[in-house]
Amino acid sequence: MSSEKKEKIEEVLLDQTLRPTRWDEYIGQKHIKDNVKILLRAAEERGHIPEHILFYGPPGLGKTTLAHLIAKETGKQMKITSGPAIEKVGDLASILTNLSPGDILFIDEIHRLNKMVEEILYPAMESGVLDIIIGKGPSARTIQLDLPPFTLIAATTRVALVSSPLRSRFSGGVFRLEFYSNGEIMEIVKRSSRLLEIELEKEGLEEIAKRSRFTPRTANYFLKRVRDYAQVNKKKLDKETVKSALSMLAIDDIGLNSSDRKFLEVLIKKFKGGPVGLKTMAAALSEEEATLEEVVEPYLIQLGLLERTARGRVATEKAYQHIGFDIPANLQKKLL
Repeated sequence: MSSEKKEKIEEVLLDQTLRPTRWDEYIGQKHIKDNVKILLRAAEERGHIPEHILFYGPPGLGKTTLAHLIAKETGKQMKITSGPAIEKVGDLASILTNLSPGDILFIDEIHRLNKMVEEILYPAMESGVLDIIIGKGPSARTIQLDLPPFTLIAATTRVALVSSPLRSRFSGGVFRLEFYSNGEIMEIVKRSSRLLEIELEKEGLEEIAKRSRFTPRTANYFLKRVRDYAQVNKKKLDKETVKSALSMLAIDDIGLNSSDRKFLEVLIKKFKGGPVGLKTMAAALSEEEATLEEVVEPYLIQLGLLERTARGRVATEKAYQHIGFDIPANLQKKLL
């Protein structure tokens, strides 16, 4: 086995180790936990399977973890797949007909299901049947197969791309996962460090939390990289070690990476702070529009470094200060 493949397997095993296995271990998203617990309890008392649930929100906030917790809570088996993996109607039919009664089907990136597959999913979710068309033209006929009762849990980062008919069939609820507070991230990193047997000083913990982009997955990634850095350099995990390790990853003191900073630098230097359109920015950075819109911009907006206006992207006073440029006179007047 190659070292690269071995490293990937170790990363997956580490992620599984850090994943909460009980509700009390899952930190944050209290409104979702409370609603889901009631949903599961009510279904259990009625002797029914839980209704279909859709989770949405930015990557790394815990959508898959919630699905695993629901499976564990109900004691049922969970089959995992993703929108892009279900290419044909036959793929979905194969998955659904192989489910056992009460199983949970988890579909990640459900917004990427093609329309033909989606049409087959409607009656499966609503009536528990699978409609398969055999043949073509005048001789075509439909066969209806009864499916075992199942719960569909779906996740998406782009809920607007999930069609209205599909969204409406998630009768158990459509829940948005929110970004985490610094305090919640600190609790998550503290728990992860215990599981990884890392002695992390409180100031080092705070450094990781404030740079984590309010996202548990990012915080855990930083923790693992900081551990590696400290191990190789024979250093204790204090504030300075954390700062040095994250500096090697080009992560600054507010969590911006090199792509974020380059975005702001180009916006300020080349386009005088904006406004400038997304297409123009993508061309200037040699980057895809979707990457800028979904990966780079949300965190900059959240920190108040960027504004999206009707005329385009605009750098704020805070962006000029962070990158180290003088605030232009027109922006100063606007502030006054």
